[in-house]
Amino acid sequence: MIAMLAAAALLASSACSPPSGAEALWNPDYRFVIVGELHGTVETPAAFAQLVCAAAEQGAVTVALELPTAMQPQLDAFLEATDDVGAVAILQSTIFGSVEMADGRTSLAMVEMMQAIRHLKAEGRDVTIRAFQPSNRRPASFDQNYYELDMAVELTRAAAERPESRVLVLVGNIHASKTRFDRFDLMPAASHLPRKETVTLNVAQQGGQAWNCQADGCGPHGLMVRYDAEARGVIMGPVSEGAWDGVLALGPMTASVPAVEERSQSPAATSSGARAGFVHTEPYPELTR
Repeated sequence: MIAMLAAAALLASSACSPPSGAEALWNPDYRFVIVGELHGTVETPAAFAQLVCAAAEQGAVTVALELPTAMQPQLDAFLEATDDVGAVAILQSTIFGSVEMADGRTSLAMVEMMQAIRHLKAEGRDVTIRAFQPSNRRPASFDQNYYELDMAVELTRAAAERPESRVLVLVGNIHASKTRFDRFDLMPAASHLPRKETVTLNVAQQGGQAWNCQADGCGPHGLMVRYDAEARGVIMGPVSEGAWDGVLALGPMTASVPAVEERSQSPAATSSGARAGFVHTEPYPELTR
């Protein structure tokens, strides 16, 4: 709880500071702007919050997050909370207050990002948050491809509910790919969205650390440099044969711990992702520049 309150104390600034090159994302033909990340960093949620801020200067924005759809009532209440402490208390009553999904998607940095979005709404911006990770378990005979389809359906619903909105999506980088992921015989969620209305970015791997769950347990893990270490900002151009439309280069990453204080480091914690029914994200080895 103390850690979550500390995150809540970081107030959002009303001045938008999006990454350089972000103006390329505001093409009026783009209904979906998707950022594919490695979960568990400080920098990506902070940059995403600034992208939301910049988009909200132009019009309505629906922020789609890789959180369980069953959590939507709490997200709605969070946005309507009148103070930071009350807003954090609402989040703590969800997976943000447990180790069930402590894989980076419920980090302190994510809490800070969501608070920044809530502040935008309080300032009068037309923003909302939509969860799109399917909560219902799929039958055992239905593989990951059905899960990706379900994610795409949820994103489509989010767009249809607010057709005047641009949908900004923060999701694991595999789900954000527009092309087949051969390793898992997988068609990712983004590949099912209208191609001309969808722009995707992969967060460049430029070293540092991310807090995530791997075979050796959950915690900070080192990131190799797989992209120009000096590059910064939104850099458009096909990546990995069109898997993404560009990259978001933020420099070396800093690991962001889970918002919940009591977190498990045991190997058992790594199975939480499998129980939730999603593929953990990972760097694409061919991502070079």
